[in-house]
Amino acid sequence: MVAPEVLALIPARGGSKGIPRKNIRLFAGHPLIAYSIAAARQAETVTRVIVSTDDVEIAGVARAYGAETPFLRPPELAQDDTTDLPVFEHALRWLAEHEGYHPDIVVQLRPTSPVRPRGLVDAAVRLLLAHPAADSVRGVVPAGQNPFKMWRLDPHSGALQPLLSLPGVPEPYNAPRQSLPLVFWQTGHIDAIRTATILEKHSMSGAVILPLQVDPRYTVDIDTPTDWQRAEWLVYFGGLDMVQPTPRRPLPERVALVVFDFDGVMTDNRVWVDGEGHEFVAAYRSDSIGIHRLVEAGIQALVLSAETNPVVEARCRKIGLPVLQGVRDKATALRQVLAERGLEAAQVIYMGNDINDLPCFPLVGCAVAPADAQPEVLRAADLILSRAGGHGAVRELCDLLVHRQQTRA
Repeated sequence: MVAPEVLALIPARGGSKGIPRKNIRLFAGHPLIAYSIAAARQAETVTRVIVSTDDVEIAGVARAYGAETPFLRPPELAQDDTTDLPVFEHALRWLAEHEGYHPDIVVQLRPTSPVRPRGLVDAAVRLLLAHPAADSVRGVVPAGQNPFKMWRLDPHSGALQPLLSLPGVPEPYNAPRQSLPLVFWQTGHIDAIRTATILEKHSMSGAVILPLQVDPRYTVDIDTPTDWQRAEWLVYFGGLDMVQPTPRRPLPERVALVVFDFDGVMTDNRVWVDGEGHEFVAAYRSDSIGIHRLVEAGIQALVLSAETNPVVEARCRKIGLPVLQGVRDKATALRQVLAERGLEAAQVIYMGNDINDLPCFPLVGCAVAPADAQPEVLRAADLILSRAGGHGAVRELCDLLVHRQQTRA
């Protein structure tokens, strides 16, 4: 048998209003769209991955993460009120006209639902293939609220009217939850649709829609900045076996040592120089409290800096941190520190912001970056903090580690 042609199509317009440029904004270290691309590329059943966008920058990011962008979507199909159907019709017709390409199944992966369990895409495609009479498969989770207990307002009297009725149950809104039908909420995780359903029935679902139940723990639909923060927390600390653009390591169960870079971590990466060549930097005052709490919790700390500068020594002395300066080969220096102190690499955290820190990342149990680190560092880091270097990133990491240790005590 010939394997079906399965196209993963990821819609990503450039004009997001709620969270500007959200599709390429860094989410847990990668552009948001990268998670949907990874879900498609890691699926066994998907044969092609395309991003439909009107935005040149989004197209470039999509290609960098392994998706195709053979066309730019027309602006009239990238408006606030544009629905999915014309976007998918345009893509399928363009591919047919310009490439003679006709997929059997189209998988929709919305970037705003980046937290997907592994194997979800393959499960949806295989479910659709196993049921020839079905038009589509849609990801769903049990609904948090039952619509039989919901109300609307009568426009004339202003009185409550039940939203739904239920045959055989005169007052479902007063009935126990167990006696009401099980209901589901559609998530944005995945839709698998037969191409004929889109092009011939002019529908994104058709009449026969099969459910693919998704573990509710993975329920994420990002529309607001608050949604974004909660979803990132879930990625970092939710313990989910989710699709990742690159594998990420969790924080070590036991942390023995935290190694900090200086410029761009302890400082905001700027420097002031007076007429005599004296340098001045800006640091975050309450980092010292964070470091003090870290050491009190029994976690060692150290600064590893490529610079040889009195300001580095002065700041580290002020906050009580040992420092190694003028280190050009940070990886070698880090190995020596671990050997001299007899520490296991798996119990060490390294925090850096620039490309000269990258060789240290694979040598430790977890690599951490401030929010404004260089792009290469953000892609390689296991944990990306919400604060920038010199603006509370060090304090944020210290507080996180101390809090974890206290809650596990």
